[in-house]
Amino acid sequence: MIIAVDGPTASGKGTIARALARHYGLPHLDTGLLYRAVGWQVAHNGGDPDKAEDALAATAFPEALLDEPELRSEATGSLASRVSVHPAVRAALLERQRAFAHQPGGAVLDGRDIATVIVPGADAKLFVTASVPARALRRWKEMRERGQDVSREAIEADLARRDERDSTRAEAPLRQAEGAALLDTSAMPPEVAIAAAIALVDRQTAGNISPRP
Repeated sequence: MIIAVDGPTASGKGTIARALARHYGLPHLDTGLLYRAVGWQVAHNGGDPDKAEDALAATAFPEALLDEPELRSEATGSLASRVSVHPAVRAALLERQRAFAHQPGGAVLDGRDIATVIVPGADAKLFVTASVPARALRRWKEMRERGQDVSREAIEADLARRDERDSTRAEAPLRQAEGAALLDTSAMPPEVAIAAAIALVDRQTAGNISPRP
């Protein structure tokens, strides 16, 4: 079974996707991490993330880069949003994502175009969202825990810019796929959001996915 989880930054989609993978015993891929790796590699190469040729060259990043903690930073997230607008970059990463999704037994993937582009035929599709203030508060708390001092106002502004860029890009814009269940986590603690996501997946698959024993 293939489960597609889409949504904007800091909506909770990653937490939900990882929980779904544990619950159903499926492998998980955070596809946004691939774009973060490209963004990081562009900066490391001294290139411009807004230039398609520089971003495309960075898709040849080493596999070990996916374990780099810096990929989770806000700065790298902004770079990822910028390189993801380039059709050539998306095409270069497309087959890697599809191969992961179609491995024997299936998988859980989260990102921004999983159910619209990568695997539109997924068995279960979720679109996880939350208000910008709620998402900014979550990200602010995460950054404070990591010792990073950033204002909530700055995070809100950055999230709004990234939402605009992701939803208006010509190639694979962020949007709710046809047939995807909407899950607004603005007022939900993680455990409630996860339970709701499991219920939605069970409903879409009519209980055909068995949880891990």
